[in-house]
Amino acid sequence: MPNISDRGLSAHSSPIRKLAASAERAKKAGKKVYHLNIGQPDILTPKVALDAVRNASIDILAYSPSNGNASYREKMPAYYRKFDIDIQPDEIMVTSGASEGVWFTLLACLNPGESVLSPEPLYANYLGFAGMADVRIKPITTRIETGFALPDISAFHAAITPDVKAIMLCNPNNPTGALYSEATLRALAEIVLEHDLYLIVDEVYREFCYSDGAHFFSALNLPGLEEHVVVLDSVSKRYSACGARIGAIITRNTALRNAIQKYAETRLSPPSFGQIFAEATLQTEDVYFETVTKEYRNRRDLLYRRLHAMPGVKCYLPEGAFYVFAELPIDDADHFCRWLLEDFAYNNQTIMLAPGAGFYATPGMGQREVRFAYVLNTTDLNAAMDCLEHALPEYTRQMESDTNAKVASLAH
Repeated sequence: MPNISDRGLSAHSSPIRKLAASAERAKKAGKKVYHLNIGQPDILTPKVALDAVRNASIDILAYSPSNGNASYREKMPAYYRKFDIDIQPDEIMVTSGASEGVWFTLLACLNPGESVLSPEPLYANYLGFAGMADVRIKPITTRIETGFALPDISAFHAAITPDVKAIMLCNPNNPTGALYSEATLRALAEIVLEHDLYLIVDEVYREFCYSDGAHFFSALNLPGLEEHVVVLDSVSKRYSACGARIGAIITRNTALRNAIQKYAETRLSPPSFGQIFAEATLQTEDVYFETVTKEYRNRRDLLYRRLHAMPGVKCYLPEGAFYVFAELPIDDADHFCRWLLEDFAYNNQTIMLAPGAGFYATPGMGQREVRFAYVLNTTDLNAAMDCLEHALPEYTRQMESDTNAKVASLAH
């Protein structure tokens, strides 16, 4: 058999989907599995967008332009103006999800072997795309005790070496739910200008800010950074449309857009039906977001309240997105998450979580942490928390029993 490449063998395994086979086996065994491992909301997708696809009059499903349909890009600036963001259609490049946008951006902004600074915990797929682009993520660690706030700006200064060419972050943050303020982004902007870096900001959760007085500020509104800022966007979370696979790269840097265009042309075009869908989402009324944001806030509050009440669990009330990153009273989150699917059930139900280590670039971090996605209705969230409430002490007892058995075996 031919060898697998070193690149293939070393590819980052997604903590979000790595236990999918265990979940499928649990379902086949008759268990109900509550999926809190992935940001797949149960919120209804806007009917106006689904109808646009259903009613599309198409005789030939052709390629679109590599940077996306002009009709879609020309309508997008009106959406961004709601956030006081002034962009032009030619500054938008449509991608196959924000994920492709991350990959294309890293390919165009960094050379092989160069580095990007990123706060950790970070969106796990950044690690995968960095590996595909042959660039390194140099982490700036944030901690649950401080609400995953960015450390003092001096930590960024100290981490900058000649190989660092960009800072990348997600705001509001996946997986922590932290919301970075205008003041924080302006402080980062000073570093970007001082060291002539790119500032890559994933803003796919901008609608979902919950705390009183919380205000989303876009990196596109940082003055003087027109050649430095790249914003990544997506319809997946905004409209509960993860399967549409439509995202965007937004930058005022013409030379960078020209470089990214080459990668876009190589993959030919973003999905045609997805663009028809995404263009129609722009007709969605603002009341949709008001309703959805209120629902997510209720889910957040419920999940936080239930977790906070469990002995040994540490968590932080997130300000945005729809995730809670928590520390559990366990030693091995990977093992625990697999055990939940393969060896545990409460009322023939169990819960699927994303192990925390996969959200870190630093080896050894996140061993006791997991990410919860509050993407299910409150009834299902409560049932999932009932499962976890029973699972934690049962797991502890089983681990202690296994340890005692091993000790006894060695004694003989």
